Amino acid sequence: MSNLPDEAFRDTIGTIDEGGKRKFIFPKKPSGKFYEYRKIVSYVLLAILIANPFIKINGNQFMMFNIIERRFNIFGFPFWPQDFYLFVISMLVGVVFIILFTVVFGRIFCGWICPQTIFLEMVFRRIEYWIDGDRGAQSRLARQEWNAEKIRKRLTKWIIFFLISFGIANVFLAYLVGSDTLFLMIEQGPVSQASNFIALLIFTGVFYFVFVWFREQVCIIACPYGRLQGVLLDNKSINVAYDFVRGEKENGRAKFNKKEDRALTGKGDCIDCHQCVHVCPMGIDIRNGTQLECTNCTACIDECDSIMDSVGLPKGLIRYASEDEIEKKEPFKFTARMKGYTAVLFILLSVFVGMLFLRTNVEAIILRLPGQLFQHKGDKISNVYTYKIVNKTMKYYSDIHFELIDQKGEISKVGEQHFKVAKEGISQGTLFIEIDEVLLESDKTKVKIGVYNGNELLETSTTNFLGPRSFN
Repeated sequence: MSNLPDEAFRDTIGTIDEGGKRKFIFPKKPSGKFYEYRKIVSYVLLAILIANPFIKINGNQFMMFNIIERRFNIFGFPFWPQDFYLFVISMLVGVVFIILFTVVFGRIFCGWICPQTIFLEMVFRRIEYWIDGDRGAQSRLARQEWNAEKIRKRLTKWIIFFLISFGIANVFLAYLVGSDTLFLMIEQGPVSQASNFIALLIFTGVFYFVFVWFREQVCIIACPYGRLQGVLLDNKSINVAYDFVRGEKENGRAKFNKKEDRALTGKGDCIDCHQCVHVCPMGIDIRNGTQLECTNCTACIDECDSIMDSVGLPKGLIRYASEDEIEKKEPFKFTARMKGYTAVLFILLSVFVGMLFLRTNVEAIILRLPGQLFQHKGDKISNVYTYKIVNKTMKYYSDIHFELIDQKGEISKVGEQHFKVAKEGISQGTLFIEIDEVLLESDKTKVKIGVYNGNELLETSTTNFLGPRSFN
């Protein structure tokens, strides 16, 4: 038998039949060391994912991505439209980290951390195993005529799946509009919160469609990260890999015969049992090499180790390894490419941390009113400005006022001189600045304005003050 992989897998995928129609996969229920580790990781991540939008730190939701109002909370830090550059940098940090992680460890993110995989494999499939049975039972049930048993199992599963999808949609909505708005919708009812309720029903339908029908197609067709895999991986990346050197040897794969010594016959350690294929949730044969569909879920590792143990052969025929480790016996090395991604990640993190320290809780924007010239008021020159005060915190400021810094003059606000800014609120209006003409050194002078709450300096803003041209 040839050591080369079957070329057929290159132009076909396990979820499409020869006629181009959707073919459902019925993977065998996985078990083993890695699967137990995955369950622990998955349920911890699920708990974090569900709890995130309902945890508050200093009154701020721990995680929120309110795109409509352009308000984002990350780890309890609020980001407003004025902080959008910080949000972009944080997203870049996440992308570069995932790229670096992929270059080093392959697509392990997909199999162990991705919410799509966790919900599908650790929630929906486990319920499916409980109702429909294991691989063989599911396959038989799919071919079975619609009798009382099939109707009962299908309705039970679909109802449970819908309820879970509805729960996921509520959590997802809490991330988008905030948990307070979600609780308000529950309290007031769907009629008074019609737009949010419609969004909830749409999200429920999307999740139900994905986890009942679309499933692994998300990873193959919709997810851009899977497409990046071919660009990011190389021979030194650690993947879930089949040791074809040991599995094939001189005479290729062969069924197990306990009466023969495979070392003497030159047969590979792979006994061609196809259990690694049956347990794969993506329907691929890992023995054909690294493939687009593989999510590094490790189900094939557990299954192969179990088979190897039962036939008295060493474990690790399928394992985490790089192609160079398998073919050339080269140990893992941190390559120049990996160092480059690490350097980029370090730079982005440094910039992000630095900008976080420079970020203020209150942002003041003070600009000259467009189209307005200065005015003479006796010996003084007056300019008119508009201001906007953005309170990014959950703190209430009750005594906001303006003062000139490093410049003698007066600031008079239209309306009350001392005003209030609500938590996560915005205050805007008009103010005048008057400075003695003799103090102006040119026709354009930089003035620094302090925004105070009582005696506490919250923020400073610099703007231009126009005056008559000086001929001194």
